[in-house]
Amino acid sequence: MRPRGGARLYSRDRVATPVPRVRSIVALAIAALGVCLAAAGAQAGEPVSLLGGRVRLGGEVSGTIAPEDLGWFNYSDYETSSLRLFRVDLMAEARLASFASVLFDVRSDNLEAPRVYALYIRLRPWAGRELDLQAGLVPPVFGAFPRRRYAYDNPLPSLPLAYQYLTNLREDAVPSRSEELVVQRGRGWLVHYPVGSTEPGPGLPLVNAERWDAGVQLRLGREPLSLALAVTQGTLCYPRVRDDNDGKQVSGRLAWTPSPSLVAGVSGAVGEFLAREVQDVIPASARGTYRQRAAGLDLQWSYGYWIVRAETVWSRFTLPTLDATRIEEPLDALGLFAEARYKLRPGLYAAARAERLAFTEIPSAVGLWTWDAPVTRVEAGAGWTPRRHVLVKASWQHNWRDGGTVKENDLVAGQVVLWF
Repeated sequence: MRPRGGARLYSRDRVATPVPRVRSIVALAIAALGVCLAAAGAQAGEPVSLLGGRVRLGGEVSGTIAPEDLGWFNYSDYETSSLRLFRVDLMAEARLASFASVLFDVRSDNLEAPRVYALYIRLRPWAGRELDLQAGLVPPVFGAFPRRRYAYDNPLPSLPLAYQYLTNLREDAVPSRSEELVVQRGRGWLVHYPVGSTEPGPGLPLVNAERWDAGVQLRLGREPLSLALAVTQGTLCYPRVRDDNDGKQVSGRLAWTPSPSLVAGVSGAVGEFLAREVQDVIPASARGTYRQRAAGLDLQWSYGYWIVRAETVWSRFTLPTLDATRIEEPLDALGLFAEARYKLRPGLYAAARAERLAFTEIPSAVGLWTWDAPVTRVEAGAGWTPRRHVLVKASWQHNWRDGGTVKENDLVAGQVVLWF
């Protein structure tokens, strides 16, 4: 992350390259291609198709601007703020056969080196049955928000706290005692612990909406009941392409759609999140399986000009018990939000979101504290579609928490989205 006024201290999962100019050229080319294709799609009103429809291209270009977030409330582990972001997102689907397709998604943030967001093969072996298999860098099955992650589907410029806010837990470093954990409350953007990696780095969200995980996935049914199951390399808080701890995550979501206006879902996941580099340096007596367990509920209701959504995400982490004042109890967190969108007139809507991120208390030599600082956020805004495939948003956001160097702030943000 980039601390205020300082140099970059830490970068996670970055691939170093000796030719930064080439990276810039590639990123600019991706951005230019995305803008041109998005403009072409917006004018044509349909996706771009090639090779007789066997290849389809889609994309989204979005730019978001806001004052600097000195409280780091909107930062992600990709060293970016969701409120200060220019993103080019290109998607492609190649139909290999009637039952097989390859799907691909590449992104560039702030004209940095492009990164692969999704790359998987989808198999539908039976045309008359609602069943498909997916393998590769696959979509998440947990919760509802990751399925509407793209800027057009999100009524406000920001991401919900449960899917973005960085806690003071890391996968590659752990505290040796509870005092080292509570002193980092509200500092998830740059966390330092003595066991494991000694470099300061960003913490983990409850669920990472900015990455997809590598693995296999099965989807069954459509309406009124559908089920999605996945086995992946990483966990909700830290999706992975390469295995880093010999563990796997199992996740799933059961959705109930009794009518087009109502969707309810229940999700669950369990997986080992602590990296091998931590296991290698802790005492043999403390080595074990340290998992993230999570459960979620989501609801969407629409009626007339209203769309109302709500989600709850519960997550539990276990850490090694090392020195005095050991962290013996699991660390629980609860994230919840509710949002509403109301259509004022054709092409114009108003939206609002209220959310809370809470943490359980742990004993320490400095007293009984929550293991991270609770956060509350309210946000309200509006969206306007001046022409087809163009969306302009504006919002006001207020954050406050019980910890950190900046405990409260207000941010005004604007966003323009172009898609095809």
